[in-house]
Amino acid sequence: MLSLTLVWVLILVGLGTPPAAWADSVFDPGRLSFSVTVNDRLTPYHTMLASVMPGKTLDIQLTGTHLREAFSVSAPGGQFSEKGRGGWRWHAPDNPGYYPLQITRRESNETLSLRVFVLVPATQVRDGRLNGYRIGHYPEKPFRGLAAYAAPTGFIEVTEENVRTQVSPHFRLGQFLSKQQSGYPKYLLLSPRLLTKLELLLEDVNAAGIRTNGFVIMSGFRTPFYNRLIGSSTNSRHMFGGAADIYIDDGQPRGMMDDLNNDGASDRKDAAILYDLAEDLPLRHGLPELIGGLGEYDARLPVRGPFIHVDVRRLRARWGRSPD
Repeated sequence: MLSLTLVWVLILVGLGTPPAAWADSVFDPGRLSFSVTVNDRLTPYHTMLASVMPGKTLDIQLTGTHLREAFSVSAPGGQFSEKGRGGWRWHAPDNPGYYPLQITRRESNETLSLRVFVLVPATQVRDGRLNGYRIGHYPEKPFRGLAAYAAPTGFIEVTEENVRTQVSPHFRLGQFLSKQQSGYPKYLLLSPRLLTKLELLLEDVNAAGIRTNGFVIMSGFRTPFYNRLIGSSTNSRHMFGGAADIYIDDGQPRGMMDDLNNDGASDRKDAAILYDLAEDLPLRHGLPELIGGLGEYDARLPVRGPFIHVDVRRLRARWGRSPD
């Protein structure tokens, strides 16, 4: 397998040179010159998901020395109240749904778009269904008593109108839906911490000379119903909206991991490059809250190609790595 050091060596000697079409293209990470914390979670990007239960609040705090007076805020619903000199409290409406919230810096006109979803309470699930959509049943007791494995209190409602909503600079809401067949509405869990981890990995991939504007989300959220249907782990992080199976697919053939090391094949060695870049990502970016699981998978033709799994379970876990 290729170590991260070897990946950088390959790039330096030109084996990782991007295609000619990308020669003058610069990857835009989507960062702002300011950032906020939303319920103590840092949000440095111009677009980010947030969720809240009906009638509850989001605490929004400017970071650094920014003062509230230098910004304007707006939202189509809910109500803002001031919180100190550098923040606000947004009181969510009682009706679930999508409420885009904007924070604009007056001097530069930079805008942070918080894509806020007021959740449909999980208490509305009946016989494993929510408005006809198969959810299934979460374990009665959290795995090892860990809070990260507690059953969810609410779900994002996904409709034909909001399915393409941008929830971070390079990812859309619908990319993370469970793969089960159904009509709308559908329901979803999605962690903003997972989105942040994917955005940072995308930055690192581009910095390593692999030019791409996104990952294929082969598997994002899975309802317990679908997770059981495919025979996955009863405590899979996918059921909690904090995991994604990903690969890069900007070349030919489509539907398969790109040949990242230019050896003429799409195989586990390409998944290893992504694995190496994800390995120490939380440490590299100083964000221990992004610690989680990381797995490497070989192709299983003709069903799928190679990929990696990343999650934000807050515990370090590794599997699937084959020897060099």
